[in-house]
Amino acid sequence: MSLLASLIAPLFVPADRPERFAKAATSGADAVIIDLEDAVPAADKASARDQLRDAALDVPVIVRINGAATPWHQDDVAALDGLDIAAIILPKAEREQEGASLAAIAPVIALVETARGLANVRALAQSGAFARLAFGSIDFAADIGCDHLPEALLAARSELVLASRLGALPPPLDGVTTDISNPAATRDDARAARSLGFGGKLLIHPRQVAAVFEGFLPTPEEVEWARQVLAADEEGAVKIGEQMVDAPVRIRARALLSRSEAGGAVIA
Repeated sequence: MSLLASLIAPLFVPADRPERFAKAATSGADAVIIDLEDAVPAADKASARDQLRDAALDVPVIVRINGAATPWHQDDVAALDGLDIAAIILPKAEREQEGASLAAIAPVIALVETARGLANVRALAQSGAFARLAFGSIDFAADIGCDHLPEALLAARSELVLASRLGALPPPLDGVTTDISNPAATRDDARAARSLGFGGKLLIHPRQVAAVFEGFLPTPEEVEWARQVLAADEEGAVKIGEQMVDAPVRIRARALLSRSEAGGAVIA
């Protein structure tokens, strides 16, 4: 399984705060996202790029560059030349050609966070230019003028999951939880995302890492249910307890056990 397919809990760190790079790398996150975009003020963009070459970390490094429509985009792309990075995150992704021009450098994650990006997300997923989708839920809510609430964003999240499947991509990454003081809220958000078909979640603080891994692991009750289903070792439709079990139910049971045994890793 590729790195991008198995990502569950990648952690953002501002590119202009190199003193935080090592802490992020030892947080338990499965990748560190060095952020040149929202986390860095305009006046500090150039100096932040200089920090990339000194980011020698023991975990995979992903770089979020500035969007294609910004004045910093081309300089960000040039700064990636020769760097050993695992992927690029393209914010405000809306057009296939934006990813295609970056894919020669590293695999590209399309961060969908505008109405236009969501309208084109199936084309993005099937274009071959992007290796995975991610949801920028906060920016998306601001773009369309809705509240940043689960019910308001359900349709958008479901569309990303469907688009990923249609494009044969790994399950998408959900957006951040802004409350960094409450790991339980992060865990609950991760569980909600998993229930919709997401495969991981973007993080903004080290204390969110364990909560996200926990949220993407099957619960003990789910694991026990899966074991009971597969222990029956029968074909066709059979009754186990009060539930009818057939082939699709067995597929879900196998996926739950595989994810549990892999420690939460996405089984695409």
